[in-house]
Amino acid sequence: MALLLSFIKRFAKIEKTVEVEQISALQSIWNGFDFTYILSILLGLIPALLCITLHELSHGFVAYKLGDNTAKERGRLTLNPIKHLDVMGLLMLMVFHVGWAKPVPVNMYNFRNPKKGMAVTALAGPVSNFLITLVFMFLFGFAYTIVGFHYTKAGYYVLQLLQLTAYISLGLGLFNLIPIPPLDGSKVLLSLLSDSNYYKLLRYERYGMILMILLVSTGVIGKPLSAAMDAIYDFLVPLAQWGAELSYILFFK
Repeated sequence: MALLLSFIKRFAKIEKTVEVEQISALQSIWNGFDFTYILSILLGLIPALLCITLHELSHGFVAYKLGDNTAKERGRLTLNPIKHLDVMGLLMLMVFHVGWAKPVPVNMYNFRNPKKGMAVTALAGPVSNFLITLVFMFLFGFAYTIVGFHYTKAGYYVLQLLQLTAYISLGLGLFNLIPIPPLDGSKVLLSLLSDSNYYKLLRYERYGMILMILLVSTGVIGKPLSAAMDAIYDFLVPLAQWGAELSYILFFK
């Protein structure tokens, strides 16, 4: 019995030592962990999810208003980003700032004018992204003045989030205007064709995704698109300045 008690005590000491070492190891990992890496992922993920969600919701909402209930019946008239998520498209959006979401189902034959209705529905996505860009550029300027006077690390990350949302949304809008199926620009362009050619070309829409991925990954689209994004973004800088001026008048003047 004495031997057993001695063994239990020794084991308890060993177990306690192991627990202390485990806690020390966890503290060491915690203290040495680079949280900026996670933060950088979130700073890319949150704007991307917001942009694709509003993009696809706009498609479904406009289609619904034009007489097609398909998106509503499939549960796509929602702000839940998971419903609109395409993993590959999201990764492309986070890495290259151009990407796509899971397309909202639309039955063009429910429209009074199928080609026109499809074109308007397709345009709704990029238009929503351009509106997001305008709003977040203004908000960036508005917040910049506040953060500038009361600088905090949290405020710095908020500015990054606002700026990146504006930039990613701009890229998503421009990218989807490219007239390559199944991007929105192709539906607008195809609507200008005769009915016979329109329905013939729609049959090959599924192959456009392969072409699109190749063009993006090889930089054929990426480089000129990035140049266009930078030029338009610079053009919109005065909008941020107006936001900064308004913020100064409201809070500091």
